[in-house]
Amino acid sequence: MTERRRGRRRGIWAIVLLATGGLLVVGGSAWGAMSTPGDRPVVDYQKVNIRGESMRPTYERGDTPWFSMGAAGENVEVSRGDVVLVSVPEWVPDDLLLLRVVAFGGDRIEYRQGESTLRLNGQPLDEPYVLDRSVPSPVPFDVTVPEHRIFLLGDNRNNSADSSMHLLDEDQGTVHMSAVRGESVPRPTDYIVAGGAAVSGAAACVVGGGLGVWALTLRRRRPEPVLPAWPAA
Repeated sequence: MTERRRGRRRGIWAIVLLATGGLLVVGGSAWGAMSTPGDRPVVDYQKVNIRGESMRPTYERGDTPWFSMGAAGENVEVSRGDVVLVSVPEWVPDDLLLLRVVAFGGDRIEYRQGESTLRLNGQPLDEPYVLDRSVPSPVPFDVTVPEHRIFLLGDNRNNSADSSMHLLDEDQGTVHMSAVRGESVPRPTDYIVAGGAAVSGAAACVVGGGLGVWALTLRRRRPEPVLPAWPAA
């Protein structure tokens, strides 16, 4: 009669899972680090569910675009034409607005009744993203944007709580750069793959560790005898 060690198979699986999980965690972390140049801060990406219609047709209700997030405007680099998430409690309390940056500090942005485009610094502004290009604004305006502020509009100009709806405010509807919380970006494939690998690796390590403890517990018990497959002579 031979004896079989309890937990041997579980121990093997524990080793395999721990090794695989460790490689995934290290590999995912390294991939994430390589995708971010050393002279740039680590970017925090988030998916946002679109609940309104202010950015139609660029984003429809129910879309989930990705955004690079920051704690304040100086941590989010934006340019004219970028779609951003902004916090403006005076306009919408306890929520973020999704709008497009149309003008920066020092820019003159205007709309003259009856014209088919806005004017930026005296020149017609091409906006192919606007839902109804024949009506670039529901109201006329002429605003010179103060320094460190931005002028924001939705792509659905007739249904958007944006700068054009707050022209009578002290700052003529402009918003300070520090209100920017995130910038719309393409799907960050490297970030998703690296994060998925790291999470999968961590899960494998947890399962492997559990199997390892189980296997050690079983091995400490008395080995069970293994009967031969045929009667002894």
